[in-house]
Amino acid sequence: MNTFTIFWIALPLFLGFSSYLFPRSGRILTLGVALTSLVYSLMCLFQEAPTTLQLVDNFGVSLMIDDLSGFFILTNALVTAAVVFYCWQLNKSKFFYTQTVILHGSVNAVFICADLISLYVALEVIGIAAFLLIAYTRSDRSIWVALRYLFVSNTAMLFFLLGAALVYQQSQSFAFTALANAPMDAIALIFVGLLTKGGIFVSGLWLPLTHSESETPVSAMLSGVVVKSGIYPLARFALMFEDIDPIVRFFGVGTALLGVGYAVFEKDTKRMLAFHTVSQLGFVLAAPEVGGFYALTHGLVKSALFLIAGNLPSRNLKELRHQPIPRAVWVALAIASFSISGFPLLSGFGAKVLTMKNLLPWQVIGMNVAALGTAISFAKFIFLPHSSEVQSSVKSGFWGAMTLLLGGLVFANVVYYEAYTLGNIVKPLVTIFLGWLAYWFIFRRVAIKLPRVVEQFDHLIGVMSLMLMFLFGMVLA
Repeated sequence: MNTFTIFWIALPLFLGFSSYLFPRSGRILTLGVALTSLVYSLMCLFQEAPTTLQLVDNFGVSLMIDDLSGFFILTNALVTAAVVFYCWQLNKSKFFYTQTVILHGSVNAVFICADLISLYVALEVIGIAAFLLIAYTRSDRSIWVALRYLFVSNTAMLFFLLGAALVYQQSQSFAFTALANAPMDAIALIFVGLLTKGGIFVSGLWLPLTHSESETPVSAMLSGVVVKSGIYPLARFALMFEDIDPIVRFFGVGTALLGVGYAVFEKDTKRMLAFHTVSQLGFVLAAPEVGGFYALTHGLVKSALFLIAGNLPSRNLKELRHQPIPRAVWVALAIASFSISGFPLLSGFGAKVLTMKNLLPWQVIGMNVAALGTAISFAKFIFLPHSSEVQSSVKSGFWGAMTLLLGGLVFANVVYYEAYTLGNIVKPLVTIFLGWLAYWFIFRRVAIKLPRVVEQFDHLIGVMSLMLMFLFGMVLA
């Protein structure tokens, strides 16, 4: 396992730069890396005990691979493979595939890190690769959005690095375990960096503009896996330290409610999906012990939805209500929407049931409200008009991606097949039905435009500072 781990870590970097030597093989090399990660993730999920690998003993630099890592790595593998299928006929350049492979490898590195300095390096590489992909089209808009993302990401990582330095000063180790004796300010600094990087609560309000304005396959990767590089360490910390667990759970509930509160009123398809990325990340953190399964389900669903949204005739939901879409595309859209709403027979159902069963009593009301808001939001897609007479212009690569992602939602049911009891089935169906009623009689007719002032570039860093002070108070308490 250790030998294969080293090979698997090095492979994306080697093949990523090799694609410049063999430019026509970029998509094949990228797909090969994704399939290798798929194999590795299954090894992680089926191994009996966690694997640890010490890199630099004196500094606590190490790796840890367990089933939590396995779920996140599997998500990365499937989403990357789906994006490659989607782009197969789009004539993407070797530069695109090089950055995709590097991004894939860096995200995987985060999912096996067990120390702060390795985590910092991996997150910084992710920031650079994501920046280059966001700016890939080279339009003025894409370059501005990419620079905005890079500035926010680098500022967040500066907070994180200061926190890591304080942890080392206290314990002479960068290992995650050193957080047990870390000073209050170190934990607060590390958290504000990860909350921002992961798009959590108000620190993540950079996310809607970035994900909605990026090119379709890039949006799928950002929402499907990249933001999970920020929440994976938070889930890991919650599992390791009892004192940190309530903080992570609090931000999980707050994020779920904040994201869905914006999404139910949003009329732009990609912005609604971006706000729901914020909300669904909250579900992952609300119950960290089962967050891996929810992360997998969300990654598959959100990647599929962004790829579908990029092929709709308009981003404006008002226009889409008067413009039928191809029935085949609507079926894919409905399946993904059903899954994220928690409908049985799709893994979103099992993920939501498992999450709800692992909530603390004070979380239950908030998370049920968030689940209801999810059903309201995705009723916007489910009730769109559709017709078999409307010609579809999507390429075969789109259907390859849909087969992989939506098929994954069906097969992932085996993770928690115990969810299929009468009581577990009735509650989500009632929630979905109430959400549809609320949409049809209330939110379909409501035209409220929430202010975007908090998303503006000049406010994002200020929000980080406010979050830092808030975190100081929480850690102190």
